Amino acid sequence: MSTLPPTTRADYPHVGSVSTRWNDNDRYGHVNNAVYYQYFDSVINEVLIHQGGLDIHRGEVVGFIVRSECDFLAPVAYPGLLEVGVVVRRLGRSSVTYETALLRPGEDRPAAIGRMVHVFVDTATGRPTDIPAPIRAVLERLLRPRSGG
Repeated sequence: MSTLPPTTRADYPHVGSVSTRWNDNDRYGHVNNAVYYQYFDSVINEVLIHQGGLDIHRGEVVGFIVRSECDFLAPVAYPGLLEVGVVVRRLGRSSVTYETALLRPGEDRPAAIGRMVHVFVDTATGRPTDIPAPIRAVLERLLRPRSGG
């Protein structure tokens, strides 16, 4: 379990929507834990594509997830709409650490809290590269370092 302090919706400067899908549920009747990462990754990439101009098909730079973890606090299930809060906790030269929250609409406390690290790489070489300026500008707007860390 996480040792991070509890978070609320207000801690996330960007909130995007996702819809659960029939095949997201597992045999226990709730969304399988592995699917949470897909929700987080989808909303993060939506921000990078639509606000930062990331071109995932023909761009010279893409972001690869190199680390991810999640604290599962409450189950969610199909059918349903969910929201994913995104905040940047650390911004480096070629990497960014996100914290994400899976939220039920209208609820303040997350059903799950995730952390993901993107490393931006040159698509030609596969080597880490500087985060492009338009993407960095978006990430800086979402940056809220945790106090003490």
